Amino acid sequence: MVPTTRRLILTSDTQSGAPGASKNLTALTGGATGSTGGGTPLSPDEMLTLVLDTLEDAKASDVVPIDLNGKSPIADHMVIATGTSTRQVVTMSEKVVEKLKRDGHVVPRLEGVSQGDWALIDAGDVIVHIFRPEVREFYNLERMWTGAGEPASEGSHLNG
Repeated sequence: MVPTTRRLILTSDTQSGAPGASKNLTALTGGATGSTGGGTPLSPDEMLTLVLDTLEDAKASDVVPIDLNGKSPIADHMVIATGTSTRQVVTMSEKVVEKLKRDGHVVPRLEGVSQGDWALIDAGDVIVHIFRPEVREFYNLERMWTGAGEPASEGSHLNG
């Protein structure tokens, strides 16, 4: 019998995409949001630490963790970060997804990364938004989730 080799071919639903972006986001994320990838899933706080460490390693700027406990049932934590270019937004989002799958034992859902202006990573207990600076300013999620004009929390801004 001749051994066969399986090859993953990534295809795009769009005609354009950010430089370096994975074209098939399902291939990158690999399953339903929050499902375990084998092993014991991390607690929400451990997952937050994993995300923050990964973003720091990827040189994200103005990283803001927001505690959603008591504010929303969608997740326990939200993280907002900035990438300086489309390529950095794409790369950071892919690194966070890979790290969550490998070390967090969850299968996050990745959205919006195809153009490289922003990325949304839904890992169940932690939601991550990565923006280019202009897009982050436009959406101003910190204001929506922390209140009008008040800071997210004492010491919550990292790398910025």
